[in-house]
Amino acid sequence: MTLDEILEAADAEVLVELPFTVDFESACASDLMSDVLLFTKPNMLLVTGLTNPQAIRTADMAEAPAVMFVRGKYPPAETLSLAEEMGIGVLLCRYTMFEAAGLLYAAGLKGLGQLPIIRQ
Repeated sequence: MTLDEILEAADAEVLVELPFTVDFESACASDLMSDVLLFTKPNMLLVTGLTNPQAIRTADMAEAPAVMFVRGKYPPAETLSLAEEMGIGVLLCRYTMFEAAGLLYAAGLKGLGQLPIIRQ
């Protein structure tokens, strides 16, 4: 899915431009960055309400080219600066995480699929 298709599906806006063109293959919606790192896939969109710089660092480690902040949560300047520095796109969406993920899925962006059961 292209960035333009994501923006249209989730009625989102760009806060930090991606420095390159990406074909997003899947999305991961989570506020737990440890879960994001467990279930990373190439060209994944990270959907989260966590707007601190840790979300950008996690996206970098997971090789996610962009982060979509949901619930209309505008990230602090520190987060946007880090995203620009690291070359990670930042999007802003006014929907809840559940609704944003549903809209993206309905538009054709895949999730991570069925995951293994993890006993803790």
